[in-house]
Amino acid sequence: MTLWLVRHGQTHANLAGLYSGASETELTGTGIIQAQAVGKMLASVPLDRVLCSELGRAKHTTKLILQQRDIPVAIEPRLNEMNFGDWEMRHHSELKLADAENYAAWCQDWQNVIPGNGEGFQLFAQRVASFSESIKQTGGEENILIVSHQGVLSLLIASMLNMPAASLWHFLIEQGAWSAIDIHEGFATLRTLNNRAEYQALTPHHES
Repeated sequence: MTLWLVRHGQTHANLAGLYSGASETELTGTGIIQAQAVGKMLASVPLDRVLCSELGRAKHTTKLILQQRDIPVAIEPRLNEMNFGDWEMRHHSELKLADAENYAAWCQDWQNVIPGNGEGFQLFAQRVASFSESIKQTGGEENILIVSHQGVLSLLIASMLNMPAASLWHFLIEQGAWSAIDIHEGFATLRTLNNRAEYQALTPHHES
């Protein structure tokens, strides 16, 4: 099985530097171009199915990637970005003033401090780990496109590679690129990260 991982294109919240987990925020013109470019990069991948976050920016990116390809798309809530609660759609500079104590505590211990009315990293990590395990148990030789968010995809890679959840920062996921993980008998291998080349299937080499 191969997982083809794609982060949604640039959004207006990304451009403004706002925390946007559960909040809806539309793709910018650049984000639309990024998604269309990824569609061209993956055009030759024989995708069997698509799993997508339920947030609009991921759905829009998925639509732009697939264009007219007739491939089943399933909405998967476990692929949603972490919910930042009261900090949604706010800038860190504002939070340093408006919620100084809580924000400082979170910066010091982001794994355990939970934003007001937010999800918190521990629950978020459990959610993504649950998705990771369900994929590993699926087996088969499918090609699955996963369209999601930076935090989710970074955490998913760490989980697949049996690394601690805090290792997600080792895998920054860029927009307008694709990554791939191969899974064989439950063992995952990170094949490529933030690739921007058009995928071309390797043909067997026959010695003369």
